[in-house]
Order: sequence, then structure tokens, then C-alpha cells
Amino acid sequence: MSIVDDIAKSLGVSTATVSRALNDRPGVSRELRERVLVKARELNYTPNMTARGLATSQTFNIGFFFHQKPDLPPTSDPFYAEILHSVQQVIARSDYHIAFEALPDDILNRPADFRFVRERRIDAMILAGPDIPAGFITAMRQSHLPIVLVDNRLEFSPVNCVNSDDEDGAYRAAFHLIGLGHICIGVIAGPMDWASTARRVRGYQRALMTGGLDLRAVHRDETSIDSGREAYRLLIEQYPDITAICAVNDSMAIGAIREARAQGLSIPKDLSVVGFDDISWAELNDPPLTTVRIPRQQMGKEAAHRVLLLLQDPDMLASEVIVPVSMVERQSTAIRR
Repeated sequence: MSIVDDIAKSLGVSTATVSRALNDRPGVSRELRERVLVKARELNYTPNMTARGLATSQTFNIGFFFHQKPDLPPTSDPFYAEILHSVQQVIARSDYHIAFEALPDDILNRPADFRFVRERRIDAMILAGPDIPAGFITAMRQSHLPIVLVDNRLEFSPVNCVNSDDEDGAYRAAFHLIGLGHICIGVIAGPMDWASTARRVRGYQRALMTGGLDLRAVHRDETSIDSGREAYRLLIEQYPDITAICAVNDSMAIGAIREARAQGLSIPKDLSVVGFDDISWAELNDPPLTTVRIPRQQMGKEAAHRVLLLLQDPDMLASEVIVPVSMVERQSTAIRR
């Protein structure tokens, strides 16, 4: 039997209930959710730090972890690399050091094997990225180490997190296209169970509704250049009258531009495209990408300051820090002719 089956049998509840509790899903009372998490800890679903000395020793290390994308080097995502750099700058002024690592899928799927926690190599952690699953985050919370999420959040469990104002930024981006005269606007996005994707799609939809337009969206399992190309193809198949695209991030926007140009379109004459994040590639793209700028240095500093505060006061109430965003207008958008 699996750990989910064991917990369900022990508590006399369904496996579906256990799964919802472990993965931060709705439909479970607070009291039952806590009972499931306690039983999960007893059955070693989470990394076990109860060995003598491990629970009280101090390493003066703070872990910075993000999801290792399959077939991509750990340094391939400039967004989190810049946040990490900012975190390091703040932590360097404290007594702590940063240990960082990309987490492969097998560790995210088996949190009890995560050696940084199991062997107590860190005193706290920062988990960066919307693609770190709720089940892994919930398991890490059970280790009782201070945790700060970046570009992610849980819906039903209190956890400290730092996020950009995704919904407001997306609203601005879509309204920018509406202001240019576009009335057939598509959205290409990642999974809706990623917090940032959900917020950005909600912002796009709110702007489109304000302009009396329908949401025309395509979702992919990841938010890469390749998935942007694929999303563009699917979007045009469903909505061939599209004249503008809002992408959930810059990588998907760049992929859409590349695919559109491969099909003979001129950007922005035939198609306007807006991204989100303002990674370094955005300005270097051909044409330079209109996008929403996220202040990555501020996000990193906020996360670092929050984790240091938690190390001083582990019982501090969990809260979410929202950093403001801004529009950056470049050459990938134009007036609809």
C-alpha cells in the first residue's frame, strides 16, 4: 500500500480526502487536514529530523531551491537566477550562507528523500517557482523549518510567500493591447494550478471583460519557448482571427513570436505580442518584447529578509508580500490597422 492508503486506513477516511489534505486542495476541514498532516509525519511521509541532535543543531545555512526542468541546465532560467543573486546579497550581510540546488522531479515526488532536510543541512529554506507542487511544500512545512515561497503560494495552508502583483500586471498588459485597437486577443498560459498563472489569466480576463471581449485561452503543461510555439499553433487553430497575444511569461511570448514568424507573419504588423517578467532575453528578442516588468531584486530581498525574520521568530504569523509591477513598452506591439 502507498503512504496515502496507510494514512487513510489509520484515520478511517478516504484516500481522496488524504490526497486533498496533502496537496493543499479544498474540501477538507482544518481539523481533519491537521490530523492527516500529523499522521503523515508519523509515517515518515516527510523528511525525518527526529534523530538525536538533528532537530536542535544549527547549520547557519539557508537553502534556495527551485524545480529542475527536464533536459535544461540549472542556470537556464534567468528569472530565478536573478532572484537568487539578490537573496545572496542580503544573506551575505548576516551570519548565514546560501545553499542552492535545482530539485529534480523524483525528489519533488518523494519529499521524504530530500536530503537537505532529512540530514538537517539547512536551518530554513526558500522555495522558488510556481511549479513546485503543493504536496512537496506541505511536506516541507511538516519539517518545522522556516519556509518562504517565491512566485508561489498555498490556498488552504498558511505559509510565508513573496509574489509579484500578477493580476494587476496582466490587467495592464491586456488593456495595453485593447488601447491599441485589438479586439481579437488570445492568451497563452501554463497550468492553472500554478498560482502565478491563475492570477495572470484572471487579470487578462478582467481586462478583456472590461473591454467587452471574450477570453480566448490555451494552456500548456509548462511555460517555455517550445510550449509558447505549441500554444501559438493551437491558439491560431481555434481562433484564426487573433491579432494580439498576451503570454503568461516572456518565454512563451518569445516562442509565439518565433512560431508566428516561421509561418510568415510580421511582428508587430500582423500580430502584437505581450510577455510577462521582463527577463534579459525580452529586450534582446527580435523585435524587443513589450512586457510586464517584475522587480526581481526586490522579490529576492523580500524573501531573504522574511526568512531571516523567521529564523529569529519561528512563530511569526504567515503573510504574503506583494511587490508592484510595471509595463515596459517595446516593439512587439503596435496599433491594429
